[in-house]
Amino acid sequence: MFHNIRAVLFDLDGTLIDSAPDLGAAADKMRTDRGLPSLPPVRYRPMAGAGARGMLGEAFGMTPDHPEFAALREEFFANYESRMTENTTIFEGVPELVDQILQRNMAWGVVTNKAARFTEPLTRAIPLFVTAGAVVSGDTTPHAKPHPAPLLEAAARLQLPPEQCIYVGDDERDIVAGLAAGMGTVAATYGYLGAKTDPREWGAHATIKSPSELLQLLAYA
Repeated sequence: MFHNIRAVLFDLDGTLIDSAPDLGAAADKMRTDRGLPSLPPVRYRPMAGAGARGMLGEAFGMTPDHPEFAALREEFFANYESRMTENTTIFEGVPELVDQILQRNMAWGVVTNKAARFTEPLTRAIPLFVTAGAVVSGDTTPHAKPHPAPLLEAAARLQLPPEQCIYVGDDERDIVAGLAAGMGTVAATYGYLGAKTDPREWGAHATIKSPSELLQLLAYA
């Protein structure tokens, strides 16, 4: 799956950027606004990859079927929107990885379940993404991951067949989507894996413990 590769696509949160501090702070503000005690950031971090569902679940023990979930989700979104670049950072090794991808005349891009409402201003604010050939959000196509549609959209924007792309992500949905799209898949274990998650069960073609390990796979591309 790693021969004749011409592009690398990445999930965003937990794979390229560490947005857990801002996601957690947005949810925690909802607690303190209601007079509840603040939770330590370490409580939110494992759930950062699950977005609003994970943050509200940790902050309030709330599931999406709760009657107030939709209203609290929008409040969470507003909190996050107001601070989403305050403490978000790029994972160590990612800028060097992107440089190497470009030096090898490969394209790269982002496929995230984050809504364009957040993805677009966030990627505009971080210089790393200037060279991205495609940025596909969770609402760019009618379906979000684990459906393959967003990945196929990214490949189309890069004018490449899916089999010439690798998809790298830190969530099982990423691997499911990548496999369904016919891409090589790489599980990133340095992101927001919860304690109950075993990426070996996802069926990815490869697993990496740091961004730099992807370069070893690309050596065979």
